[in-house]
Amino acid sequence: MSRVVLAMSGGVDSSVAAHLLLQAGHEVIGVFMRHGEASAAACRIDSDEPRNANPLNLPVLAGSPDGKRADHKQGCCSATDAADARRVAMSMGIPFYSLDLQEDFRRIVDYFVDDYLSARTPNPCVKCNHWIKFGRLFDYADGVDAEFVATGHYARMVRNHDTQINELHRGLDGHKDQSYALFGIGRERLSRMMLPVGDYTKPEIRDLATSLGLGVSDKKDSQEICFVTQGHHSDFVKARRPEMVGATAGQIVTTAGKVVGEHKGFEAFTIGQRKKLGVALGEPHFVIRIEPDTKRVVIGSAEELLRPGLIADQCNWLIDPRDIPPSRKVGVQIRYNGQPHLGQIQINEESPTRMKVLFDEPQSAVAPGQAAVVYDGERVLGGGWITQALEAETTR
Repeated sequence: MSRVVLAMSGGVDSSVAAHLLLQAGHEVIGVFMRHGEASAAACRIDSDEPRNANPLNLPVLAGSPDGKRADHKQGCCSATDAADARRVAMSMGIPFYSLDLQEDFRRIVDYFVDDYLSARTPNPCVKCNHWIKFGRLFDYADGVDAEFVATGHYARMVRNHDTQINELHRGLDGHKDQSYALFGIGRERLSRMMLPVGDYTKPEIRDLATSLGLGVSDKKDSQEICFVTQGHHSDFVKARRPEMVGATAGQIVTTAGKVVGEHKGFEAFTIGQRKKLGVALGEPHFVIRIEPDTKRVVIGSAEELLRPGLIADQCNWLIDPRDIPPSRKVGVQIRYNGQPHLGQIQINEESPTRMKVLFDEPQSAVAPGQAAVVYDGERVLGGGWITQALEAETTR
């Protein structure tokens, strides 16, 4: 029916997505995007053509000669994953290409490091979807005259029969829904997106993979930052910015201003963190605030974590934001594995890339750097990046 470029990660979701697209009659081109740590070429696509005769035939890179990560962590872009994706593609008789996106991915790594050193909590997986997976993937699709781009995300494209436009909705499986990670896709690209597994639950997808004999039905999901391959994320930050070692060290204080300890770098902390604070106060304490100017990490009670709202910028809207009146109740999700919380949004009329969110009930651990995604029921309206958690006196 149509030519579709499918992002194949070597996992069960994108593998079954390939089958579903073929079953629907589409011409499928599988693409593996290697975007992890810089390393030596380890896996190439077989071709009788010279390399320069087929510019799509690019190397897949791996962390070691055998394609295995030294720490055995489950990532999303190792040579082992590439081999799985290639094997599945060959079994289905679809062309398969590998794209080396090392240069593009440096932007993700720099963003990750810079955010932590600015006392924010980054979300590199969401940024990767916006900048790379649904950025470069569309560029590639245009290069091979493909009408659609597809992935194995658990979200749904729903055709509105009244407006005749595609809407982004939550996946059928509420435990695996990934629509939060897709809010930044350009509105104009919704008409070219396909999300084949969004109408299934994860157990159904695994069962289908088993029945098809794909060999990836029991493969674990990727649940970590693919470029932080060992240790704590703060170790990675220090390794990337050695000149900052010790420069972010400071005091741990209570919300009352009492100094209760010291830390070696505020990049090791996130808003809402309870464990590994380095102090023992006899009762649970949480990171309430991180102050990059004073280098203080402020801790307090669970109640002190509650915030009535937030400010977000770099907003991307999948509908015309003028169609969202300030009085309209919406759901706002503030973390990947969270749930939407009812509230109202106020979109800046002069600059719709900024919004204020006022929750019906105060919410815990509103972390600058995380995404705030707006829902109308199951539909994603858009979202932005949290810059500020509001105090009670600043909500109105």
